[in-house]
Amino acid sequence: MRREGGGRIRTAVGALVRTLRADLWTGAPDPLPRRWRDWQPASAVLLVFLAVPAAVVNINQLVWQYGLSQSAGILLGGAPSVAIVVAMFRPVQAWWAVTAAMVVVALAANPDTPQLYPWTGTGIALHAAAVFMVALRARPRVTFEVLAISLLIGTLLHVTFFAPMRRFDLESAAVTLTIAAVVGASLRGRRQARTALVVQSELTAEERARRTLLEERTRIARELHDVVAHHMSVISIQAQVAPHLVDNPSEALKENLVGIRANAVDALTELRRVLGVLRSENDLSEAVRHAPQPTLDRLDELVANVRGAGLEVDTRITGERRALPPGVELSAFRIVQEALSNVLRHAPGAAIRVELGYQATGLAIRVANTASEPLDSSAPSTPPGGGHGMLGMRERVAMLGGDFAGGPIPDGGYEVVARLPLGGDS
Repeated sequence: MRREGGGRIRTAVGALVRTLRADLWTGAPDPLPRRWRDWQPASAVLLVFLAVPAAVVNINQLVWQYGLSQSAGILLGGAPSVAIVVAMFRPVQAWWAVTAAMVVVALAANPDTPQLYPWTGTGIALHAAAVFMVALRARPRVTFEVLAISLLIGTLLHVTFFAPMRRFDLESAAVTLTIAAVVGASLRGRRQARTALVVQSELTAEERARRTLLEERTRIARELHDVVAHHMSVISIQAQVAPHLVDNPSEALKENLVGIRANAVDALTELRRVLGVLRSENDLSEAVRHAPQPTLDRLDELVANVRGAGLEVDTRITGERRALPPGVELSAFRIVQEALSNVLRHAPGAAIRVELGYQATGLAIRVANTASEPLDSSAPSTPPGGGHGMLGMRERVAMLGGDFAGGPIPDGGYEVVARLPLGGDS
């Protein structure tokens, strides 16, 4: 049992020593806030002006009142003042220096001196300043350890070398050091609370901005859904029902209605993907991020849809067809898709030519159409106002660092030409 008790004591003592070593020897103080760092050089200069008179007073006390030699008085009286200046940068090390000077002074001074013991009057002030700096820059546990060790050392020296009737000296020092520790710890706590408040305010502002953005994106998604998705759904349903409203519909009519329905369903699928991005809190939702993007492998399918709408489309591919970077593949598909959609809207009945040129450094795209056929007066006209198709194609090409041009051609038709460099995709 005694061995077990002794083992527990040794373990506890070892843990205490390791804790004190970590806190009072190898531990680093808290970094100063930026506002305090800006004033740190000026504060150090101010401390120098205050430390010099304190050093002079302390040296005189040690030499003339505590019986130390002149050299010892200069060394032991000046060291605490220098340590207080150092405390701006290394508070714990400065406290060690002030405490060591106090112990040496107590051991070397005349115990019969009528002055304060074991601190001098100036020594108490300097020691309190060191404790204050520690409390201002270190955790409360470190502050408590510093205060406890200071008072413990002072009590041992006072009891060992001085008469018990001078207990007032120790009580005065204890009150002064305790006040310094409490004030420093309070200022540190206030500083940390303000810092935490600033951080919380920034997080709140970021959260508010994020929620505002998400609400705006949700509103846009809702408007898109209400305006576009409804009409596309109606088109899909009408295309499916239309053959049943006609007696003996022709195969051409059936094929066109099937194509209309398929295009409407594809458009709804693309719209849902866009709405998913808009409604997601992240830039891309998990499902959208991993969804396959269209590539030029679907070019034949795209052309087949346009042919199903009654237009003549001729494709020509030159160079060695190969896989391109994902960004180039997606942009090329979207450019061809938008160009074909423009022909369907603005040049019904025109013949279209799609050309892709695979080059060593990039991909060349050309989509050209002939002049449109005269429209029947009963045919629906193109909605007024310009769209964003040409702007979107130009932005895609610019994003990849390519070249884009579009405009009318001599035979009355229109062409879109783009070149996408392979190095433009990250």
